[in-house]
Amino acid sequence: MKIIARSAAVVGIVFASIAVLFVGPASAHNAEDSYVYLDVGQTSLSGRIDFPFGDLREALGFELDADADADAWEAELQARYADLTAYADEHLEIEDYALTFGELEFLFEEDQAQEINYVILPYTANVGGEVPQQLDITFNPFVEEIQDRNVLVIVQNNWQAGLYDNGEGQQSEFVTTYNRANQTQVVDLGASSWWKNFSTSTLLGLDHIRTGPDHILFVLVLLLPSVLVFSDRKQWEPSDSFGRSLWRVLKIATMFTIAHSITFTLAGLEILPLPSAKITESIIALSIAAAALHNLRPIFPNREWLIAFAFGLFHGMGFASLVSGLEVSQSTQLISLLGRNVGIEIGQAFVILVCFGLLYLLRNTVAYRWVMMIGSGVLTLIALLWMYERLFEQEVGIASLTLNDMVEKFTRFPRSVIAIAVLTALAAGYQMMERKNNRLVDTVELPTLDKTDDDDRELVGV
Repeated sequence: MKIIARSAAVVGIVFASIAVLFVGPASAHNAEDSYVYLDVGQTSLSGRIDFPFGDLREALGFELDADADADAWEAELQARYADLTAYADEHLEIEDYALTFGELEFLFEEDQAQEINYVILPYTANVGGEVPQQLDITFNPFVEEIQDRNVLVIVQNNWQAGLYDNGEGQQSEFVTTYNRANQTQVVDLGASSWWKNFSTSTLLGLDHIRTGPDHILFVLVLLLPSVLVFSDRKQWEPSDSFGRSLWRVLKIATMFTIAHSITFTLAGLEILPLPSAKITESIIALSIAAAALHNLRPIFPNREWLIAFAFGLFHGMGFASLVSGLEVSQSTQLISLLGRNVGIEIGQAFVILVCFGLLYLLRNTVAYRWVMMIGSGVLTLIALLWMYERLFEQEVGIASLTLNDMVEKFTRFPRSVIAIAVLTALAAGYQMMERKNNRLVDTVELPTLDKTDDDDRELVGV
């Protein structure tokens, strides 16, 4: 009963914690307002301007009908690119910086039967020095032509102030509303704050684990043997200690974190040259297959932390994409790297804590041998298919579902945590039934580190 209580407590605490950490606000355009987004670096300023089709049609005199299809709008806007950039340059002024415009992008959505159609015009400001904390910005498209029209300036990204992907429905102090009466205003980009940078980066690290099925599956591969001992009889046997088994797998997972932190940080500081994304992502997929096959036939018993450490170096290269292109000071970048590493470690720990109770309840039942074999086999197959996809750039799937779609259906939050909570409750009932019928497998004492003759009985973990 103590085992069941501990397992249930772990799942309950983790479910509540993840709900608090991962639920965030959402935002969307309203089909009428125009927007300017600011992406702020230490010496760089860029972003995008979003214009609604309807206002552009009225202001620039497009011949298209309001209900023209998307292809017609794209063709018309591309043909009128010079007029569009001239209009943007006339109605957006950031200090006295010259603006350079990029290629057009388009947004087509429907929200409650309302069409939301925008043209997106990227821009870069020629700053010529450090970006000040406050900017004089004039933004007045359509406010003279259309009565009661509002337009918005949004500070979307500013790492030094701890802002990332801010939108009109999020941190309102960094959203400034313009109209006919207020066409020029001072926009505060936010004071430099190491704590806001760190906390934002930590949440991004957490989110990367939540939305990265390949990294979740690697942690699951490490978890499967964590409740077992590779005994003197050279076979898997169930562990007898909940606390020590959990602590052991957390420590081994930390070796994985140390490894990916090394390459993640070196790559983020541009000290370590990175291989192509195709090679990095393929090796990450290979790491899942190798660890899963090692569960079925251990090659390095008692030294599985080496596998976690070695492949963790390549996972770190995959995480490095999170910080590519950040134009900030080295101190700001180091704080961001530290926060993301902390977030990734917390995310991994959550995955372990959510799943560990279920696995521990099943470990000394006859069913767990099949859980171990089938689980490792399925993970090997998924990983090899991923590697094929990434090497040859060909998607694998069934009907309209890709392999990633199918995996994400099982790993997506919060359904995955709810499913594991239900399975943990069922596993508790199954364990009680097997105990009552005297069908539980004998457990083996988890070896301690102070016994020099116990090396051959080390837990085969991650």
